Amino acid sequence: MLKTLLKKQLGEVFKGYFYNAKKNKMRSKFAVALWILFFVAIMVGMLGGMFGFLAYSLCDSLLAANVGWLYFMIMSGIAIVLGAFGSVFNTYSGLYLAKDNDLLLSMPVPVNIIIASRLLNVYLLGTMYAATVVLPALIVYWYFAGITAARVICGIALFLVISVIVLLLSCILGWVVAKISLKLKNKSIVTVLTSLVFIGGYYFLYFKASDLIRDVAINAVFYGEKIKGVAYGLYLFGRIGEGDALATLVFCVASVVLTILTWIVLERSFLKIATATGKTTKVKYVAKSVKEKSIFGALLAKELGRFTASANYMLNCGLGILLIPACGVLLLVKGKAFLALLSNFLGGYEDAAIILIITGLCTLTSMIDTAVPAVSLEGKSIWIPQSMPIEPKTVLRVKAIMQFMLSGLPMLFSCVCALFVVETSVTVKVLMIVMPLLYTALAAVFNTMIGLKMPLLNWTNEMAPIKQSGAVLLAMLIGWGSSIGQFLLYMWQGYKIGSVAYLGIWTAVIAVLTIGIFRWLDTKGAKLFASL
Repeated sequence: MLKTLLKKQLGEVFKGYFYNAKKNKMRSKFAVALWILFFVAIMVGMLGGMFGFLAYSLCDSLLAANVGWLYFMIMSGIAIVLGAFGSVFNTYSGLYLAKDNDLLLSMPVPVNIIIASRLLNVYLLGTMYAATVVLPALIVYWYFAGITAARVICGIALFLVISVIVLLLSCILGWVVAKISLKLKNKSIVTVLTSLVFIGGYYFLYFKASDLIRDVAINAVFYGEKIKGVAYGLYLFGRIGEGDALATLVFCVASVVLTILTWIVLERSFLKIATATGKTTKVKYVAKSVKEKSIFGALLAKELGRFTASANYMLNCGLGILLIPACGVLLLVKGKAFLALLSNFLGGYEDAAIILIITGLCTLTSMIDTAVPAVSLEGKSIWIPQSMPIEPKTVLRVKAIMQFMLSGLPMLFSCVCALFVVETSVTVKVLMIVMPLLYTALAAVFNTMIGLKMPLLNWTNEMAPIKQSGAVLLAMLIGWGSSIGQFLLYMWQGYKIGSVAYLGIWTAVIAVLTIGIFRWLDTKGAKLFASL
């Protein structure tokens, strides 16, 4: 029974490798093999290679300073963070708040078996992430320090200890996320915000990593003595990798004890969390009048509700909503220095820095593509808007206008921020606002057209039209290419006519294209939507 449940858990995690949600059928053996090879290339080639290079750059200098334990402490810390945060959402949804809790608990399956299968699933996934750091670190260390029986045995023990620590942290973090989730009404917003925090933290650490590595390598002895004096336990933990038998024994025993305690706590709290229904409030009915919405208002509320109800939709199609105003704030803070640098680099081209800012903001607009999957997300329920006394063009207009609303306000904010930084004529400043806003309108109607021309309605998982659709990729590539092309064209020939004329021409072209595509949506596009 345990083997069957564990197979089911792992099958749910790696379902996408065997099942094509876009075509609603199993993949061929050849396709499965390719997906598995792709997964191995990412985990072993990319992640393993990246952390292997990091280990190689650290190990030799730290061994020369006689602080090999510090090397293992650093690499183990990275492995623990990667393993814990890499599997925390799987812990939250797979261990505590799985969708099949009620079904499994109603079957003659012991609760302990259910807990064990899900705990093993969390353990294996966390260990998989941690292995991409620990295994390259051990191999690099053995390469520089030499291989002995003690180092190999203790190295394997270190890997096992790290896997247990990752499991404990995953359970704790997953429990916290599950408890918070039960008390919140809109879980999608929380998922998005949490994901953005993780993404921001990752990039912050990524850009700081080189400085930290250099600092540690230069001051290895100083940091080593500091850690030994303040946190002796960390010193012992690092000594495991060097082959210290006593330190290995202590941490192995501690890991076994903590694993037993985790099992006891899970056994006592699992049923309470798994059967919880979330936050509920008693609402007293009060008779009141409901304000009638217009057809347009009702459809717009429906589209916005679908967007905010799906974390996948928001993260994959709306990330630019935050990035565009973030760039505006960055312009206010660093804009003067940035423009001075660009002016020196592009000194021979008038207002090239201003053109680059405008086209850069337009490029970010391509990361807001909610209108592309909007038609496909109707799925098998597309007959509902088609059967209502609503003109098809109204449905398409709403999908385009929703994207324009989501992208237009952030774009306006960033353009206003840019005005406080640049020093140019009034005409150029006006065009700095008008052209990007027109570009967001063009992107909205164009994305609606692409989504309508390349619909995907037979999906079983919303990720298929949101992330795996060819329409999304095509719209993003065309958006990036057109905005980048505007800048390259200016650098090639556009600067000869001046920034005012160049921006004016592009503003007129974008306006004409927007009106033309909008007209197409109202006529041919409406007929195409009605026939889907």
